[in-house]
Amino acid sequence: MENLVKYIYSPSRCCSPKKTATPLPEALNSKDTMKQFLSDRVVKAARSVYSVMIERNPGLIRDRKYHLKTHRQCCSGKELVDWLLKQNEGLQSRSQAVGMWQVLVDEGVLLHVKHELNFHDKDTQFYRFQNSEFGLNHVTNEKDSEDELQEGLSLLSQLGPDALLTMILRKCPSQRSAEDLEVIYEELLHVKAAAHLSTSVRKELAAVLVFESHAKAGTVLFSQGDKGTSWYIIWKGSVNVITHGKGLVTTLHEGEDFGQLALLNDAPRAATIILREDNCHFLRVDKQDFIRILKDVEANTVRLEEHGKTVLVLEKSADTAEQGGAGNNSKYTVMSGTPEKILEHLLETVKLDSNANDAIDPCASDFLLTHKVFMPSSQLCSALLHQYPVKLSEGSEQEKAAYVLNTKQKVVKLIGQWVALYGLLLREDPIASTFLERLKKEVAADSRLSSMLKEHFRERRRTKVMENGYHSLSRNQPFDWFSTCEEQAGRLQPIKAHDKVLYEIFRPDNKPLTLMLPVNTSVQDVLSSIVKPGGDHILVKMNSSGERAQLKLDATAVFTALGLNERLFICTSSQVEQLVPLKVQQGPERATTDLLEQMSSKDIASELTNYDWELFTAMHEAELIHYVFGRHKFPGAITANLERFVRHFNEVQYWVVTELCLCEDLVKRAILLKKFVKIAAVLKEQKNLNSFFAVMFGLSNSSVQRLYKTWERIPGKTKRIYCAYERLMDPSRNHRAYRLAVAKLSPPYIPFMPLLLKDMTFINEGNPNYVEKLVNFEKMRMIAKTVKIVRSCRSQPYVPSSPQRGLADRMFLEAPATRISTYSDHVLLLRSPSSIRQYIQNLKVIDNQRKLTHLSRTIEC
Repeated sequence: MENLVKYIYSPSRCCSPKKTATPLPEALNSKDTMKQFLSDRVVKAARSVYSVMIERNPGLIRDRKYHLKTHRQCCSGKELVDWLLKQNEGLQSRSQAVGMWQVLVDEGVLLHVKHELNFHDKDTQFYRFQNSEFGLNHVTNEKDSEDELQEGLSLLSQLGPDALLTMILRKCPSQRSAEDLEVIYEELLHVKAAAHLSTSVRKELAAVLVFESHAKAGTVLFSQGDKGTSWYIIWKGSVNVITHGKGLVTTLHEGEDFGQLALLNDAPRAATIILREDNCHFLRVDKQDFIRILKDVEANTVRLEEHGKTVLVLEKSADTAEQGGAGNNSKYTVMSGTPEKILEHLLETVKLDSNANDAIDPCASDFLLTHKVFMPSSQLCSALLHQYPVKLSEGSEQEKAAYVLNTKQKVVKLIGQWVALYGLLLREDPIASTFLERLKKEVAADSRLSSMLKEHFRERRRTKVMENGYHSLSRNQPFDWFSTCEEQAGRLQPIKAHDKVLYEIFRPDNKPLTLMLPVNTSVQDVLSSIVKPGGDHILVKMNSSGERAQLKLDATAVFTALGLNERLFICTSSQVEQLVPLKVQQGPERATTDLLEQMSSKDIASELTNYDWELFTAMHEAELIHYVFGRHKFPGAITANLERFVRHFNEVQYWVVTELCLCEDLVKRAILLKKFVKIAAVLKEQKNLNSFFAVMFGLSNSSVQRLYKTWERIPGKTKRIYCAYERLMDPSRNHRAYRLAVAKLSPPYIPFMPLLLKDMTFINEGNPNYVEKLVNFEKMRMIAKTVKIVRSCRSQPYVPSSPQRGLADRMFLEAPATRISTYSDHVLLLRSPSSIRQYIQNLKVIDNQRKLTHLSRTIEC
C-alpha cells in the first residue's frame, strides 16, 4: 500500500523498580533485561498486596485443616478472590481476579501447597505467600500503602488476562469449560496460522489444543524422518527449520505453524525443528484430533451444483446467531460460491416480518460491505434486476401473485439495507443511482409494494426525527431511497470523489504551481493541465528525507494520498536527481513550548479528540476496503478521508517528538514531557485511542527515549503512569493488551486505526479472494467483521467531555489554577478553544528520523 502508516512497534519497556526509573539505554534493551524488569514489578506488586492484606485482614493467612492434614499459614483460593474483588471495584468477574492471582503463581510469589501450576477459585485449594524468599514484608505509611496497592493491582490486572489464558491452555482439553473454550476461540481469531480457518474449525480446535512448553534453546522438537504425530502453532518464541543438505532453511515466529504436511500426507517429517530461544510455548493438535476435524468439516459441508459445477458451498452451523451465519432461519453458513448464487441464497433468507429499524442482518451486511471485491455495482444491479421480476410457473393465480410480491419485497428490502450501509455514496455512483431510479419507478407502479416501502422508510425517518429532534414527516411525501440519508453536520465535511481540491505542485527550481482539480484526477490529466502533451515530463513525489518516487500515469488521487511532509514535483526524467526537499518539508526550526505552556493538557486533548472525531466520522467504512485491497481496483472509489485521518495520526506522533527535540531548556523539556504524558492520560479517558497511541508512539521514539536527563526530572508517579500505558502498546500475541482494553469500552470511541488496517491487511494477504474459482465468503465475513468495528464505534453520538475533574486530573496533582482575572488578553486568546483547535489542525513537524536523532543528541549528548 502506497501510503502505509508510519508507526513502528518496539518492545514494551517497563519502569525500573529503582528510585530513578529512566528508560533503558539501547545497549541494555534486551529481552532478558525486560523480563527481569517486569518480574521485579510483579514482585513489587506482590509486596503491596501482601502488606495491605496483613494490615487489613490478618486472619486470611492462617493454619488450615483439610482431609486430616494441616496446612500452615496459607489462604484459600476462594478467599483470595473475594478479598481482591473488595479491593478493586473495577473487576468485572471472578475470572479476572483468578488471572491476577495466577500472575503471582507463575512468578513463584504465591505457591500452591501441593505445587500445582494453576490457581483455583475454591475453598479447598490453599496457597502460601513466599514471604522469606521474596521479602514481602515492608512498612510504608498509609497513603503510600494505598497508592502502591492501586499501582500493583493495575499491573496485575493488565497481566492477568494473559496468565489466565495460559492457565486455560495448560488444562487438559477434557477439563475446559464452555467459558474456557470461548476464550481460546477468541484468541485463535488473531493467530496467523488459524486466519484461513472457518469459524467451526476454530471452535473445534479450541476444544482439542494442547499446551506444550520447552525451557531451553537448542531443544529438538522433532527430527527429519520422524513419524508425524502432531501439528504445532508457535504461541511464544521462535524455532529454526533445518533440512539435510541445506542446513537452516527458515525461522518461524509467534503465530506461525509447522508439522501439518506430514499429517495431511501421512508422511515422515520433512525437516528438523529446533528451538531458537528459551521458554518457547506451543499449541499442539494431535493427529487423531486433526484428522477428525477434517472429517467433521467434510461431513458438515453441503455443495450445490449446476451443470456439473459447484456454485455454492454451505457449512452446517451449530449456532447461526452466534456465528452471524447465512441467514435467520437457515442452519447453514455460506463458505463460498458464485456471486449470483450467494445473492440468491441471501434473498431466500431475508426476513420480511422484522421492524424497519431492526439491525441489518449480519450476513446481508457482510455481503453488501464487501460486494465490490467480487461483484462490482454493475454486476450486483444486474443480478438484483434479474431476481426482481420473477414469475412462478406453477400454482394458482393467488399463489403466483403472493410469491411475486414476497420476492419483490425481499429484493427491495435488501436494496434498502444497501442504501442504509452506503448512504449518499450510492448517489455518487452513476451505475447504482441509475439502477435505484429505475427500480423506484418499478416500485411506484406496484401499489401494494409502494405502500409497504413508504411505511418502511417512514418508520426509519420517524426514528431519525425522534433522535435528532428536527425534520417534518409527511404521509404524502414522495418515496426516496435516500430520505433517511443526511449530509454530515459539522465543521469538517467528507471529501467526495467529484470534489475539487487545490493541487500544489513544485518545479525543479522549487517554484509552486497551483490548480484546482477533482480528487480522482489521474497523473496523466494532472500533467496535461500543466504542460503540453508529447514531452518527457513526469510527476514525482518526494519526502523530507529526499526519497523520490515517480508516479504512474494511470495513478489517481495522488494529492490526497500524500504522506506526511511529502510534496509533488513536476520535472523531466533528467531532472529527477536534481530535486531536493523544500525548506517547509524539513519542519520547524523552533519549538512552540511557550505556546504550549499557555494551554492546559485537558484542553489540548479535548480539541484533539473533537478534531479526531470529525475526521473519523467523515470517513466511510468502505474506504477501509478500498485502501486495503487497492483503490485502483475500484473505479471511482476514493480513500481520501481515511488517508487524512491516518496522516493526522502521523502528525500527532511526530509533533510530540519534534517539540521535545527542539526544546533546548532541560527544565522546560521535563515539564513538556510530563504534559505529553498527561495529554495521553486524558485522551485515554476520552476513549480517543487513536491519538492516545499517536502520543505514546511519539514518547517511545528513540530520539525521546534517549533523553535520560529529561526522564530523570519527571515525577515518579508520571513515570509509573507512562509505564502502565506502555504495556498497552505491547505487540505480543497480536496486540492482546490493546484488544483486551478495547473489549471493555462502549461506544462512542475512536479506535487505533493503524491496527485495524493491519488486521484487514493480515486477513487479505493470508486468504485468497477465490477458492476453486468460487468467492471465498469466509474471508469476506472476516473483512466485514473488522469493518463493522468502525460502525460500532460510531453507533452512538459523541458528546464533548465535561469540565468536571476526571481520572487524569486525579492522577496528576497540579498546582492550583491561576485566577482568570490574572491572565492577559493575549494569554486568554491563546487558551481559547478556537486557538487550540487552529493549533491542532496546523501542526508543524519534523518526520526525518535522522534529523530528530541529531537534534536529540545536540540537546543531550
